[in-house]
Amino acid sequence: MRDVREWTASLVRYVKRRRDPAVVQTLRSAVAATIAYVVALRLSPEAAPLTAPLTALLVVQVTLYSTLTTGVRRVNSVVAGVLLAIGFSLLVGLTWWSLALLIVASLVVGRLVKVEEFVPEVAISAMLVLGVTAVGDTAWARVVETLIGAVVGLGCNLLLAPPVWVDEAGESIEGLARGQRQLMLRMGEEAAGRTPVEHATARLHEARRLDHDIVEVDAALQQAEDSLRFNPRVKEGLLHRVVLRTGLDTLEICTVVLRVLARTLTDLAKERDPDPLFAPQTGAAVEQLLSEIADAVVSFAVLVTTDVSVSAESAEARLASQLRQAAATRDKLAQLLLEEIQRDARQWQLHGAVLTEVNRILDELDTEHRSRRLLEELDRTAREQRERMPHLTRLKERLRRNRRTAAVRSK
Repeated sequence: MRDVREWTASLVRYVKRRRDPAVVQTLRSAVAATIAYVVALRLSPEAAPLTAPLTALLVVQVTLYSTLTTGVRRVNSVVAGVLLAIGFSLLVGLTWWSLALLIVASLVVGRLVKVEEFVPEVAISAMLVLGVTAVGDTAWARVVETLIGAVVGLGCNLLLAPPVWVDEAGESIEGLARGQRQLMLRMGEEAAGRTPVEHATARLHEARRLDHDIVEVDAALQQAEDSLRFNPRVKEGLLHRVVLRTGLDTLEICTVVLRVLARTLTDLAKERDPDPLFAPQTGAAVEQLLSEIADAVVSFAVLVTTDVSVSAESAEARLASQLRQAAATRDKLAQLLLEEIQRDARQWQLHGAVLTEVNRILDELDTEHRSRRLLEELDRTAREQRERMPHLTRLKERLRRNRRTAAVRSK
C-alpha cells in the first residue's frame, strides 16, 4: 500500500510539472480507470467490473467543467439504458426483433433525456444488460459500476488539479496575430514596388488560410474557457474569459478586413499590370503603414493575453503609441492617394478601398473601442447569468449585502 501511495504522489508531481494536454489527459485517464476498477472489484458483484473503468475513462476530461458536465450525461445515459433493458427483459426477452426495437427505443430515449454525445451509450448499455441471464443483478451491478466510474473520474480531476489553459489560449492568439503581421509585412513590401498579379493572388490565398488558424485558436480558447469554469484556483474567471473572447473577436474582424485588403490589392494589380500599384512615394507610405499596423496587431494580442496589471499597462501604452503613429501615417497616405487620384482617377475606387480597409483595422484595435466592447460584453454575460440562474443571483446579492452590513457595523 505504501508503494501505491508513493507512486501516486510521484505521478501527481509529474502531472503538475507537465502541462501538455495529451500528457495530462493520458495520465489522468489511466489513473482514474485503474482506481475505478480496484474500487469496483470490492463493491460490484461482477467478477470483472469493466464498466467502472470504462465510465471513468470516458468521464475524465481535460477540464473540471467538462468532467462535471460529461459525468452527469454519462450516468444518465447508462441508467436510461439499464432501465430500458430491464423493461424489455421482463416483457419480451432477447430476440432479433426485440433487439432492433430496443436499439430504436434507446436512441429515441437518449435524445429525450439530452445526453448529447452519449446517445449511443444508452443503446450499448441496454444491449449489454439485455444479453445476460441474471438481468436484475447485472443491471444493478452496471448502475453501481457506472456511479463508481463517474465518482472516481471526478475525484481524480479534483486530486490531479486540471490546469488552467489560459496560457495556451494566449499563445494561440499571439500566434494568430504574428501570422497576420507576417502577411501584412509581405503585402506592404509588394505594394511598394511592381507587384505581379500572381504574387498579389498568393497573398490573397494566404489571407484566406488565416480562417483555418482562427478555427484552431477558437478551439484552444474554448478549452481555456471551460478550464476557468468551476475552478477554485481561478479568481475573476468571467473577466478572463471575456477578455480573451473579445480579443479573438477583434482579431477575427481584422482577418476579414485583411482578406478584403488583399482582394483589393489583387484587383489593383490586375488593373495596373505591368505598372506598379502606386507611385513610389505612395507605395512607401503603404508599406510603412502596413508595417505599423502589423506591429500594433501583435501588441494588441499581447495586451489581451497579459494578466499582470503592470505588464498590461505597458502593453496598452505601447499599443496606443503604435496606433497614434499609424494614424499619422494613414493621414499622410490619404493625402498622397488624393494627389495620385487627381493625376490619374482610373483606379480611384480601389485606392479609396485601401484607405477604408486600413481605417477599419485601426478602429478595431483602438483602445477606447476595446474598452467599450469589453464592458458591453461583461454586462451582457452577467445579464445572461442572472436570467439563467435567478436564485443563485439573489443569493449572491444577499451575501454581498450582508458583508457590507457587517463591514459597516464593524466600523
